[in-house]
Amino acid sequence: MSIEAALTAARAGRADVDGLDELARLALAEGEEERALPLVRAAAQRHSSARLWQWSGLLERALDEHEAALESFMHAARLAPSDAGIAHGHAQVALEAGLDAVALFEHANRLGPPKGDILVGLAAARMAAGRGEEAAAELDAILAQAPLWLQGHQQLAQLRATMGRPDLASASLERAMAAAPGEAALWQGLFDLDLRREDFARLRDDVERARVAGLAHIHHAEFEAIAAAELGETGRADALFDAAPSDRQPALALWRIRHLLRSGRADSAVMLIDRELRSERSAMVWPYAAAAWRQTGDARSQWLEQDAHYVKVMDLGDALPGLDALAARLRALHVAKGEYLDQSVRGGTQTDGPLLSRIEPEIRTARAAIVGAIERYAGELPPPDDAHPLLRQRRDRRIRFAGSWSVRLRGAGHHANHVHPQGWISSALYVALPGRQSHEDAHAGWLALGVPQAELGLDLAPVRMVEPRPGRLVLFPSWMWHGTRPFAAGERLTIAFDVAPPR
Repeated sequence: MSIEAALTAARAGRADVDGLDELARLALAEGEEERALPLVRAAAQRHSSARLWQWSGLLERALDEHEAALESFMHAARLAPSDAGIAHGHAQVALEAGLDAVALFEHANRLGPPKGDILVGLAAARMAAGRGEEAAAELDAILAQAPLWLQGHQQLAQLRATMGRPDLASASLERAMAAAPGEAALWQGLFDLDLRREDFARLRDDVERARVAGLAHIHHAEFEAIAAAELGETGRADALFDAAPSDRQPALALWRIRHLLRSGRADSAVMLIDRELRSERSAMVWPYAAAAWRQTGDARSQWLEQDAHYVKVMDLGDALPGLDALAARLRALHVAKGEYLDQSVRGGTQTDGPLLSRIEPEIRTARAAIVGAIERYAGELPPPDDAHPLLRQRRDRRIRFAGSWSVRLRGAGHHANHVHPQGWISSALYVALPGRQSHEDAHAGWLALGVPQAELGLDLAPVRMVEPRPGRLVLFPSWMWHGTRPFAAGERLTIAFDVAPPR
């Protein structure tokens, strides 16, 4: 059934609970939640249906209307108190809304056999409530009994890193591998962890350990190639990339592009980039296309970046809540003591969970100002271009976020140059900034756009530098390289987000 047919049936009163269930599924899949929600919510009230209240909550959650979603899930939970799926949804919405969700996750966990998503959510809820040590201890105890639960190992590694103990990130995996040294899935988990923390020397050593332990070559060949390339072992990396199993070659394409750029073979990199831009991996490749085209003088560089014309600076002013109140709210959310394993923050902390889904009034006001600014940005873009990663997206859809968070940098903190391949438009909203030191560089703390990751070794200047100011929002394409220059001392507090590609 099409979404239009499902909507027509519901409006005509011909849809039963199963039909409304199908309508909600289609609406979530196709981004039509706003059209389906009034029909599903009215039917939930009319039928007193736990399932339809659950669907109402899921539709409202997708629209970032978490207060309404909480109400819907409370109705669903009252009607079906033993339904584990409803209990889990209720807990997840509460966590995203910024409420203490520990008891709700504990309740969901009691309703059925252990489920990884619920246990991970419970750990996140405990961390948000300032109970990180308890969360880590519980995950570690579960992993001692279920050592092949890779999702749990990943969550515990991240949790320990943000608690300021990155040295313990791989401890649970190492314990599991000591008991089962031939288990390929555990080695895969360790290799993936090495990639997340960008520790390629450790990856090389772990590959060698796997070889000694008797792990089949097919399970570590691609990681050996990646480690050699990222460590600058040019000839060895060339041979290893060529020898990698054919079914792994697509997954290695991005690493090979990085290797070619790093080793001074930009023309060869462009050939591989052109091929990969026609694949389903194109979102990951656009940042490298931008760098390679600039480096080789390719005319497509101007088409892609337009001399940074797609970078917009907006001072949101009175549209924001009071910056002091917003800063205080954000500081309270920075419960982490260390950095995420796979993020750009250097010398600071980052909040967990979707920041702009929280229901505190300061966050909701900031969100409304941000959405208005994004709508203005999208409305001022040039005409659609189906080949262009920024211009090909629809402009008639609701603004949605692929992620949102706050970063608090201290001391000489900064962001390493990076990109956001899961987004369409990315951002920096400055909430609080340190005072300038007399001995600082003139660009200390500034946002630099267009400079590739330092590890690539490319000598490309920024295409744009932006001075931070409280209340200033910077919007730019998510595939554009960006990072910040270190400042001497003080606090730099920001909100950041990725706008999701419109559906």
